[in-house]
Amino acid sequence: MIFTQVSKVNVHHDVIVPCRKGQLEHLQQFITIKEPDFNGEFATVQMVYGAEGNRIYLLGLGEEKDAVKVDEAFQKLSFNYKKYWKKPVQVITEGFTDTELQKVIIGLELSAYDMGAFKTKKEDVKALTFEMVSSKDVTSILKEAKAIGETINRIKTLVDAPANQKTPEFLGQWAEASAEQGHYKCTVLHQEELKVQGFGAVLAVGQGSANPPVVIVTEYMPKKGGTVDIGLVGKGITFDTGGLSIKPSTNLHYMKSDMGGAAVVLGVVELVAKLKLNVNIVGVVASAENAVDRNSYRPGDVIQSYSGKTIEIIDTDAEGRLVLADGLSYIIKEFQPKQVIDLATLTGSVIQTLGYSAAGMFTNNSQMAQTLSKIGFDTNERVWQLPLFAEYESDLQSDIADLRNYSGKPVAGAITAAKFLEAFTDAHKAWVHLDIAGVSFGDSPYSKMKSASGYGVQLITNYIKQILDE
Repeated sequence: MIFTQVSKVNVHHDVIVPCRKGQLEHLQQFITIKEPDFNGEFATVQMVYGAEGNRIYLLGLGEEKDAVKVDEAFQKLSFNYKKYWKKPVQVITEGFTDTELQKVIIGLELSAYDMGAFKTKKEDVKALTFEMVSSKDVTSILKEAKAIGETINRIKTLVDAPANQKTPEFLGQWAEASAEQGHYKCTVLHQEELKVQGFGAVLAVGQGSANPPVVIVTEYMPKKGGTVDIGLVGKGITFDTGGLSIKPSTNLHYMKSDMGGAAVVLGVVELVAKLKLNVNIVGVVASAENAVDRNSYRPGDVIQSYSGKTIEIIDTDAEGRLVLADGLSYIIKEFQPKQVIDLATLTGSVIQTLGYSAAGMFTNNSQMAQTLSKIGFDTNERVWQLPLFAEYESDLQSDIADLRNYSGKPVAGAITAAKFLEAFTDAHKAWVHLDIAGVSFGDSPYSKMKSASGYGVQLITNYIKQILDE
């Protein structure tokens, strides 16, 4: 999509006129109807014709509480009506804050996302042009918001891609191409190098697949001195059968999405480089395919990890925490980041706890928790803190290894998974684990089946901006 700025309304072009609920006085300058059948309810649309035959879309923004969802309203409008737009469409932006205007652009950009990458018959889609009608210079906002929207669409494409295309090696190639274009560093550690360096947990998870595992390391380091401000770690399970603890067939095809955390990490590093933020950031993606084969690791096995700790395998379907354990140990040992955040579609338990409205957040750092919580509500990518009490550690005790990967209990699954990860953080004082299983992938008004949401890119990028200002 193309976004430009103009200072005046062109009456020959279609126009989007945003309206807050109960604040409709400004409509009379755009329409001739004195009392339109419209009250500004959130995401409602009333289309009328102007004096020159152009379409005027009255778009409801709802009440003040709906301000964090402005992007959703514009995404829905554009998705439903873009097939009618041939000429540039103008958007009245007076009265928007800079943050709201950014959301407008992001929402419009997200409406361009197309899931049909593998369809043989495709429509010839022309890039839409939107003209922001504003009396102040908003070009920098347009540029940044477009970059954010494009990046979200790119990671949605990754998450929605089928597993026969999206192997661990494919993720590595994606990251390398992104790094070359964005002028940052990318290193992909392949199977032999993983053996040399001791990524025992990653190798164990991936040993049953024909597609070998990789660990992807991306580095954007514009500041001198080499100190890493923030390290991100993502779970990159490109398909999850459950291994020998095999999952039931119902909805198994959706397990292509089990690399949602990896997609966020790859997307955030790419976006930070695009925006040229003055922050040293490292992203680590531990990627494997959890498959069933004669070489698959088994329940009852004891495996090594990068940290040196041994792990008794109780359930091979608790594999995400294993690759994350190696990723966390590696990034903390090799880069010593000031702060560490890992993201993973880790447990069904977090969905039972929080549903599909928030990610589970686990940390002992109150400042990070408060900041992420506020940003989550501001971006509508919410997080909710759950405990890391010491009492849960007993659920991971093993008789024959340093710890086991699954408690076997039907309760507190997301918490015990987080406690497992905590054991591999070397008691880092500024670590946060985000379980995004309920928010990364799900039902959508823009697809017939479940699909990627793009959750996490704005949350983490805005968090990085916040720590830059401190």
